[in-house]
Amino acid sequence: MGDPGLSRRGFLAASAAAGVGMTALSGCGGDSDGGSSDGTTTIEWWNISTTEPTKGVWAALAKKFEAQNPKVKVKIVQLENDAYKSKMTALTASGKLPDIFHTWGGGVLKQQVDAGLVEDLTDRTKDFAEGLLPVAKEPYLLDEKVYGIPFDIGMIGFWYNKALFKDAGVAEPPTTWGDFLDAVRKLKAKDITPLALAGKEKWPGMYYWAYLSMRTAGASALQKAYDDQDFTADPFVQAGQHLQELVDLQPFQKGFLGAAYSSPTGQAATVGNGKAAMELMGQWAPVVQADAGKGLGDDLGFFPFPAVEGGKGTITEVFGGGGGHALRTGAPQAAVDFLKFFASEATDVELVKKTSALPVVPAAESAITDPNIKAVQAQLKAATGFQLYLDQAYAPAVGQEVNDSVGALIAGSKSPQQVAESITKIAKEEQ
Repeated sequence: MGDPGLSRRGFLAASAAAGVGMTALSGCGGDSDGGSSDGTTTIEWWNISTTEPTKGVWAALAKKFEAQNPKVKVKIVQLENDAYKSKMTALTASGKLPDIFHTWGGGVLKQQVDAGLVEDLTDRTKDFAEGLLPVAKEPYLLDEKVYGIPFDIGMIGFWYNKALFKDAGVAEPPTTWGDFLDAVRKLKAKDITPLALAGKEKWPGMYYWAYLSMRTAGASALQKAYDDQDFTADPFVQAGQHLQELVDLQPFQKGFLGAAYSSPTGQAATVGNGKAAMELMGQWAPVVQADAGKGLGDDLGFFPFPAVEGGKGTITEVFGGGGGHALRTGAPQAAVDFLKFFASEATDVELVKKTSALPVVPAAESAITDPNIKAVQAQLKAATGFQLYLDQAYAPAVGQEVNDSVGALIAGSKSPQQVAESITKIAKEEQ
């Protein structure tokens, strides 16, 4: 993984497999400084904020930055999650990344760094990065060097409809896996769809297997399994068996295998319109529910992923991550200035108030007013372990295999044992 040539070839193979055309590579920053004859610098900013209000808030922030920096223009490229990942894979293979681009950190960022494509921000951002929350910066630190600046931090958990829980006689959010399955049964008995899932997009299903693996094996075991190239230990097979227990209850909405996440008929809208009782999703869930659907208002609640009886993990170990920005190697100073602007207290307060983001600037924490976001913040502060999203923590091919294999289990075409073996096979090939 440390060989830049191998990293580049790996990304090229992945982009070819995904069918991403090289025409998608045009228009990026590459080696250009974005300068023009009148002295104006144009910086290209790629992000995944495609839903409101975040999309509009970010566009307004770009205009605000331009107003403060008259010689700088910000060109925004906004892509849905999976489309973004596919195009960034192809861009990395081409060796030309955007000036500023969204990153989750972890193994994907490491391969981009190993390929020599990402700017070392250690010295260029020292004047403001040191004041950010340490946990938010962790995914972007590689060999004690800074390669990304966070704008958000959070965790995955269950978002639920309090009214539907009450209708089904579920008095309290479940704290154990057994109680969770019982809640699913009670909801189904009342003809209430327990869970919404975007089966078309594999990453939401991955959350279940990842959390169940953490609960059975313990939070540190997932990284150890990746380092050892072996996911066939009993706890990982048991995680698949627990997920199979859930799947066998047929808990998801009709047509879930073809459902997207943020479309008008997708996972978020199904919950936001009151047509399913729960979804397993990150801290951004309320915003997307309200954009894709109606939103639940005061009926929306949050609870952490339950503990698994007899497992080594605890309910205080969390799975998640945040969002950050990285720069291409050789990015102009205007791009660094934009990161500083985006990581300022004024910007962070605006993001917290208008988009329900969790703050990365300590002084912005007082801006949190939503009780559910406060609940997520409290869970994060009390966390005794943390695991980054698997499709970001691991090398891209391994992360994709986790998503695909878990998706196959949910669809009924792979067994728990086969999931563990498939991930292990790809891990051995990639390292």
